[in-house]
Amino acid sequence: MIDTRSAVNGETTVRRLAFWSIFIGIAVLGLKYIAYHVTGSVALYSDALESIVNVVAALAAFWAILVSHKPADQNHPYGHHKAEYFSAVIEGVLIILAALLILREVWMAWETPKTLDEPWLGLAINGGASMINAVWATLLLRSGRKHRSPALLADGKHIMTDVVTSLGVFAGLVGAVLTGWTILDPLLAMIVAVNILWQGWGVISNSVQGLMDGGVTTDETMRIRDVISANAGGALEVHDLKARVAGRMTFIEFHLVVEASMSVGDAHIICDRIENALMQHIPDASVVIHVEPEDEAKLPIGTAAVPFA
Repeated sequence: MIDTRSAVNGETTVRRLAFWSIFIGIAVLGLKYIAYHVTGSVALYSDALESIVNVVAALAAFWAILVSHKPADQNHPYGHHKAEYFSAVIEGVLIILAALLILREVWMAWETPKTLDEPWLGLAINGGASMINAVWATLLLRSGRKHRSPALLADGKHIMTDVVTSLGVFAGLVGAVLTGWTILDPLLAMIVAVNILWQGWGVISNSVQGLMDGGVTTDETMRIRDVISANAGGALEVHDLKARVAGRMTFIEFHLVVEASMSVGDAHIICDRIENALMQHIPDASVVIHVEPEDEAKLPIGTAAVPFA
């Protein structure tokens, strides 16, 4: 029996997290901008600028999650699951744009470095914003993995990168204040920009892989094979197994060999048993089984367990 209530609860959780991510992003952006305004630090400006990307990315993720959970229709008979990958691509592009804007500010600050105003107050405000981000990113990553949401995972990874860079900026600016080396401020901003560029490239490449219908992992493939074999009693063989991932969905298809004399009804019972077992282990699964007679088998008939070719 498929737990549809669990699937609905997962969908609600993902949508709710994406919605609140927008407001968390706005709050963190406000705090980081205040920290920049208080200090005049280019490094803190770069941190605040990345938070603008977080807000825009959260909006894109929320839209994509709403679209991805729409049921299949005439124009999209296989559903809208890949919409979340588009959100992740948009986020990657925005991350790279933010990095380029930061590098522009770095160039300007490098030519005219200046002493920071109220550095300790600004660092305290920025540190509080980073703590909020750390807690939220952890929640997004945990929920994104649990509910297999590319949009939540991309958002969580980006925010966690923001946390790491904020810690680096914090430590560096403390050093700059204590030593009086004002050049450390634009240098830190440049390091942040390079790190953001790398993160943006990672988000885009992972999303493109998803749009290209990447296959499941080796461990997941073996898990699928075990489930099928354990529930295929009455069949003779399974071959041509294929599995791919599209957003939270896993599409599984294979050929099931049965005796030529078996009735359609009996073959259907075996297929239902396999499909229900797969969907218990992988709730968001779409299973297609092609039934074939015994002369289509690829292995010798007679093994105890249902073999894979």
